[in-house]
Amino acid sequence: MNISNNISSIQAHQTMMNNNAHNVANVNTDKFRPTDTVMSETGSSVTANSRKTDDTGSQKSQTDLSKEIPDQMIVQGATSANVSAIQTQDEMFGSLLDIKA
Repeated sequence: MNISNNISSIQAHQTMMNNNAHNVANVNTDKFRPTDTVMSETGSSVTANSRKTDDTGSQKSQTDLSKEIPDQMIVQGATSANVSAIQTQDEMFGSLLDIKA
């Protein structure tokens, strides 16, 4: 078990949530181009890659709430799963330390 995998995933999902929050906050900003976040696995860690979306030439914000809100739900679920894994590992290590003591 390696807790750093879970931590890297939480950090990557935090980046995704930050981009998502910025996009939603600018839903009424004219000519706003949202930031898209793509997760990638590199070895045993997860990273978030961010990029501005392509310009459609719209005078209105190009933020799509039908994409942003489900992304928030994905981040919440992934973070919850990683926190549960960390808590389980912590409990297991605590039990091992109790046995040794």
